[in-house]
Amino acid sequence: MTIARRFEAALAQHHDPALAGPEALPQRLSRASADLLGVDGAGLTLVDGSGRRVPLGASDPEAAGAERMQFTAGEGPCATAEATGQPVFAVEEDLRRRWPLFADLLLGSTPFRAVVALPLRPGPAGPGALDLFFTQPADVAALDVFEAVAVGELVTSALSDAALWSTWTPAAGPDWLHGPAPRQRAAVWEAVGELSVALDVDPAEGLALLRTDAYTSGRSVDAVAADLLDGRRSLEDLRPAD
Repeated sequence: MTIARRFEAALAQHHDPALAGPEALPQRLSRASADLLGVDGAGLTLVDGSGRRVPLGASDPEAAGAERMQFTAGEGPCATAEATGQPVFAVEEDLRRRWPLFADLLLGSTPFRAVVALPLRPGPAGPGALDLFFTQPADVAALDVFEAVAVGELVTSALSDAALWSTWTPAAGPDWLHGPAPRQRAAVWEAVGELSVALDVDPAEGLALLRTDAYTSGRSVDAVAADLLDGRRSLEDLRPAD
C-alpha cells in the first residue's frame, strides 16, 4: 500500500463528530501523522503573512502544550525549521544546548525527550512545519525520514485542497485557520496591541514582556494573554520595573 493510501486510511480513523468541522482538519491531520509515523505526538504550525507563528492543531494536549512552550520561550526546533527551511533533529542534549529556555519547559513539564521538526512547503496561508515528538530519544533514529517528509507533503496537500474547494477571503483565510488553537493565539496579538498602547512600548517589546511574565510564572504566553484580555490581571502588572 502506498504512503498516500496509508495516510488516507489513518486520516479516516479520525472522523469522529467532535472533529467533523473544517476548522478541525489540522487536528485530524496531526493525529493521522502521529499514527502513521509511530511517534508520540505531532503538531502543525505556520507563519502567516505578518510573520506571526500560528498553531493549527495537534494530535493530543501534550503536543499542543509543547508548541505553546516553544512560543513562550521564543525558540525551538519548529521555529528553526520554519526559519531555515531545513529539517531539525534534536534529542535531549541538542535541546538543552540549542534552545535552553524551551528545553527547560519541555523537559520539565512533558514526557517528550526529542523533537523532529520538518518544514512544510508554503501553502495558501504561509510556510509551516510539522513537529514530531518522542518520549524515547532512541526512537528518532528509527524514524523513516523519507516517509516523514512524504507525510509532510500529504499534510500540505490536504490543507491546500481544503482551501481550494472552499470559499474564503485573504483577510480571513481558510476555515482551518479558525480552530481553537489559532483563535487562542490570535488573543495573544490582541493582548500585545493593548500592552503596546497601555505601556507605550512597541509590539516586539510587548510580546517580550508577555513571554517574560509567562516564563517566570510557569505559564504559557497564551494563558497570560487570556488573563489580561478577560480582566483577571491588569496590563500594569507587566510594566517593567524602573
